[in-house]
Amino acid sequence: MSKLILVPTPIGNLEDITLRAIRILKEVDLILAEDTRKASVLLKHYNISKKVLSYHSYNEHNNVSGIVNKIIEGLNIALITDAGTPGISDPGFLLVRECIKSSISVECLPGPTAFIPALVVSGIPCNSFVFIGFLPVKKGLSSLLKSLSSEIRTMIFYESPRRISKTLDVFCEYFGENRKASVSRELTKIYEQTYRGSLKELSILFKNTTFKGEMVIVVEGKTAGS
Repeated sequence: MSKLILVPTPIGNLEDITLRAIRILKEVDLILAEDTRKASVLLKHYNISKKVLSYHSYNEHNNVSGIVNKIIEGLNIALITDAGTPGISDPGFLLVRECIKSSISVECLPGPTAFIPALVVSGIPCNSFVFIGFLPVKKGLSSLLKSLSSEIRTMIFYESPRRISKTLDVFCEYFGENRKASVSRELTKIYEQTYRGSLKELSILFKNTTFKGEMVIVVEGKTAGS
């Protein structure tokens, strides 16, 4: 029976892929990739020769029905994104939803996602947490942060290096300057770094230094004294 298979891919280090993921990518009839150029690096590294089609946030609405029809017709299709697990702040949800509506089997392999290692090395409680992902740029930002100001679970956010300084300033405003936090960048790569401290300390650090690479921010939940 044909199916859709979500295949997590490395978030930086090409060795961080399972044997099963490699096998699946070699066996499927078609691979959907967020960026075919980035996908080609991974596929070439593991000697995977398959047809690859572009599937990203700008074309997914138009392509979903066609992909669903391909699976119904008998194709096994794998979906990969630039890094990590499809659907986690990346394309995937719409296709999964439509496959489920059409009674198509959907399978997701276990594998890399950036926020788990960032959470574990943060030094902030990880027994209970909430993943927020990327914040809205403007509309809804204030109301979201206001609602999160009383969140008692550890909070996890994704952010770009271009916006990191401004975001930490806003966090100081809504969560308090003394709230514990960490910022991880270049996870799994040679230059992996995690910075820990109060939101104020991190805000000062990121004002005075230029960084590259997508960031994961982990923020302590509200405590009795915060």
